[in-house]
Amino acid sequence: MATQEATAPSGVSFDIEEETRLILQSIDEFVESEVEPLEAELGETWTNKRKRHEDDGRRVPEVQEAVETVRRKSAEAGFYAMNLDEEDGGQGVSNVTWYRALKHVAAMGPGLAEFVLAGPEGPKPLLARAEGDQREEYLLPVVRGEKSTGFAQTEPGAGSDSPNMETRAEREGDEWVINGTKQWITNAPYADFLQVFARTTPQEEAGRYGGITCFLVEAEEYEIGSLNNAVSAEGRQAEVILDDVRVPEDRVLGTEDGAFYDAMEFLSLGRLEIGARAMGQAEFLLDRAVEYATDREAFGRPIGKFQGVSHKIARGKAKQYAADAAGLRLAWEMDRGEQAIMESSIVKYLCTNVLFEIAEDVVGVHGGNGLSEDNPFMSSLQGARLLRIVEGTDEIQLNTIAKQMGVD
Repeated sequence: MATQEATAPSGVSFDIEEETRLILQSIDEFVESEVEPLEAELGETWTNKRKRHEDDGRRVPEVQEAVETVRRKSAEAGFYAMNLDEEDGGQGVSNVTWYRALKHVAAMGPGLAEFVLAGPEGPKPLLARAEGDQREEYLLPVVRGEKSTGFAQTEPGAGSDSPNMETRAEREGDEWVINGTKQWITNAPYADFLQVFARTTPQEEAGRYGGITCFLVEAEEYEIGSLNNAVSAEGRQAEVILDDVRVPEDRVLGTEDGAFYDAMEFLSLGRLEIGARAMGQAEFLLDRAVEYATDREAFGRPIGKFQGVSHKIARGKAKQYAADAAGLRLAWEMDRGEQAIMESSIVKYLCTNVLFEIAEDVVGVHGGNGLSEDNPFMSSLQGARLLRIVEGTDEIQLNTIAKQMGVD
């Protein structure tokens, strides 16, 4: 009987390229030599969650200093913003490599390692549109980890419906005057500047998605209101009050009246990043569940021998395996230059929901221990729920998928 010769795959490969493997290995070495000693130095200030924050939720100075040190040293080592183009100070790594790196770091579990790779406080493609003096003053210091920023778009009455923002910017001579309030702005308590979105032309003139401009606004120019201490994200988000803030014309980032469209170009990247972090966190939780189910005994044998426990872990692994494959495929599609609107919504929805389901089951596997503040499991469950809201809620993702399929 004739056999068909095997041929090399023409599509996505799940092999880890040698360059990526070396990057992941180098990140491990960096975390061991630079990050873990910082955690050890902080001692109980780090290990005791209650001691990491001031009464209002803000990080205590020594913790914030450690965060900034990790960010800066990671940038010096070439990791922090390595997904940006080389001309913007990055390493130009592929989306697949960036996905694998984000997942790899998240799989290390909660810790300062989270800040090794750029998150919302770091440089994103919209900031990379900085021109002229903006590059030296804003973009490159963030890439080097010397400054941090934030994306100020959400408002008390405009989250998913961001085009209905109430923040306004009016031109007066060669300046813009900005008034409004932003809410749930990640890194706002610590940022050196924010990328503030404001309506500059009324909807009736510019259309629903037009007439929005992004401004570079420095920390001393706005006021931080109350901290929005979301569960599992204490001290990270805050209200931002803009009261007759005046910024010069050269602080417009990107296209005047076109900021919403500018931001939408990079929406898939944000959703890919959340998917990668979710899959890393899921891997960490599953590993802890396996360890506990193997070591903990009840009724004379390890609890993993009971199907009520083993099936929770097995189902979690099956879900994580499939969702991770979807994330890698999205990264590959983006590397091919595809906009991947529907696919990024699928990955964001799938990965965050899988993480939430795994986190809930892992709490169950650990029983009473899963509820303890000394363990990360309840915090992981709360954080997983948070990820289902940021970068577009579950409902927004499903709306997008349906629309792309032509049924909405």
